[in-house]
Formats: sequence, structure tokens, C-alpha cells
Amino acid sequence: MTDKKIGDAEKALEGGVMALGKGAEGFNKEFMEFLQKYQVIGLAVAFVIGTAATKLVNSTVSDIIMPIIAVIVPGGNWREAVFQVGPIQFLLGDFVGAIIDFVIIALVIFIIVKYIMKGDISKKV
Repeated sequence: MTDKKIGDAEKALEGGVMALGKGAEGFNKEFMEFLQKYQVIGLAVAFVIGTAATKLVNSTVSDIIMPIIAVIVPGGNWREAVFQVGPIQFLLGDFVGAIIDFVIIALVIFIIVKYIMKGDISKKV
């Protein structure tokens, strides 16, 4: 009688393991469909490229554009310029630098999108 119970338990366990295997397979398939549907891999690649592009733009601004502006602005290091009103200090130079960084990044993205959309025949409006 105990052998029969052990046999039944083994069959039930096998059925559970098989169902678990099918569940894991289903999860894997569902996960892959999610990655494809929402283009997660492309998003990750775009994020990494965007991070590298940001470093490149920051370097271009700080190493090429800012030295030219520093010659024009009296006092030299304009990124550290501070506008003080009583006890409050506004980091004006840093803010202007961030605006210049943003404008350059936006211009680069605009040019890239314009180039890519040039070849797109659907012309979404």
C-alpha cells in the first residue's frame, strides 16, 4: 500500500514538474514577445548611445565652445559666474552652460531625425 502511495506521489510530482517546465517556457516566450513588442533592446541601445553622445556634447561645449566664449566674456571662467541678490546666490554661469548644452543636443537630435525622416516615405504628420 505504501508503494502505491509513493508511486502516486511520484506521478503527481512529475506532473507538477512538467507543468512548471511549461510555465517557465511560457514565461520565456512571453518575455521575448514583450522585448520585441516594446523594442526594449533598441531602447537600451539608444540609451547607451545617448549617454555617450551627451559626454561628447559636454566635452565639445566645455573644451571648444567655452574657451571661445571665455575670451569674449571679461574675467575668464564664466561658468563660475554668480549673480548675488542679498544672501541668495544664483549660479548664472552654470545655468547658461546647461542651456548651451541643451541647445546643442537638441540641434544634433533634430539633424539626425531630419536625416532619418528624409528616407521615410510614409511622412507621418
